[in-house]
Amino acid sequence: MSFKQKFESKDLKPKASVQALGCRLNQYEGLSIEGKLRSEGYEIVPFGEDADLGVINTCTVTNEADAKSRNAIRRFSRKNPHAITVVIGCYSQTSANEVAMVDGVDYVIGNHNKMNFFDYVAEEKPASPVVVRGKIDREDFSMGQVGEVHFDQRSNLKIQDGCDFMCSFCVIPFARGRARSREWSDLFMEAEQMIEKGVREIVLTGVNLGTYESQSKNFLNLVEILGLLPGLDRLRISSIEPTTIPAELFGMMVDDQHPLMPYLHVPMQSGCDKILGLMKRKYKVQQMEEFFTEATEAIPGVCIGTDMMTGFPGESESDFTKTCETFLTFPFSYCHVFTYSERDGTAAQRSEDQIPIEERRRRSAHLRQLSASKRLDWHEEFQGKNVRVLLENPKNGHYGGYTENFLKLMIPIKRENLQNKLVQVRVGEARPEYCLGQILNVES
Repeated sequence: MSFKQKFESKDLKPKASVQALGCRLNQYEGLSIEGKLRSEGYEIVPFGEDADLGVINTCTVTNEADAKSRNAIRRFSRKNPHAITVVIGCYSQTSANEVAMVDGVDYVIGNHNKMNFFDYVAEEKPASPVVVRGKIDREDFSMGQVGEVHFDQRSNLKIQDGCDFMCSFCVIPFARGRARSREWSDLFMEAEQMIEKGVREIVLTGVNLGTYESQSKNFLNLVEILGLLPGLDRLRISSIEPTTIPAELFGMMVDDQHPLMPYLHVPMQSGCDKILGLMKRKYKVQQMEEFFTEATEAIPGVCIGTDMMTGFPGESESDFTKTCETFLTFPFSYCHVFTYSERDGTAAQRSEDQIPIEERRRRSAHLRQLSASKRLDWHEEFQGKNVRVLLENPKNGHYGGYTENFLKLMIPIKRENLQNKLVQVRVGEARPEYCLGQILNVES
């Protein structure tokens, strides 16, 4: 008898709770797992409530991510000591034995098997944790039937997984495997399903988006053809590696007939050539300067964001200063700052030139201050202007939403039931994380 059949035999509807930690890709997978569980007859309840089954999709990109994963596991198992606790994802792939030692864990399932984790769950809690960690192959993959997924107005669409770039600091090729792409027909089936269910903006997500290649189709082909889907208002690219961005995208971003939004999030990781070399990144600062100049000239109003890492082994104070100068002089609207974290198995972890953690954190705090200042300056450029916003579900008396170029607006609720509507908004007060706004009219 399976775990689910145990409840069916008693005419009960089991409850399941899913927690996805970390990246946008993990969030997408968490929603897909919820959909599959609903299709199997489960009631999905918020994480932290009483449940019969808990699924934690873990992250391992930093030591802090590992700690958050362990805390989520313990929190669920303490609340639900008799439930089945299943831990999946990146932390399970790279550190299965470590995960199995966390109190309350019943199943540890790596990335290759996580989307069909239920095949391994038995009727009763096992006497000791069961570990399933298969080798991740390089074949094109399918998400299959995603089940009863509850999509938002802006929804992620997974198109790719894994990475071949092998940056010296990164554990992702070990956690998610080498680069592979989603089957073309399977990808478009879900995109069409999203649109049918009312999704107006699709956000392309993966580990290394620009390397997509399936059935002789590449990333550029994918964006071109997704843009032809009837009913899709907006198409947005999430984080994309600098050397994989085709310049042909610029024309789509300025084409009123194409839904691709004028937005690029390009992780540079450092603004210093010496550190980029140690990181084994595939470009130098001057190349990126030329690229961003081309992008801003070709796409009026484009928003460009980046990632920067501080405290990488060997980063001197002058190297860090150079990164700060690069961030300030390049046309970035904001920066996501990451403090370097040693990851087992990576080349950087073996370096003898590690930076003290206190100094890493000091540099991160400084760069975050620069980013906050630059983001506020960008927000202030929009004060008094009219912009087009896709409204999201109301919360705390406001509609949230984003413009085409990813400016975040918070709008006081004066009319009900405007979520998922495109509206014209007058931008008001600029704040560090968003701008206030007032709705002028509703378009559609």
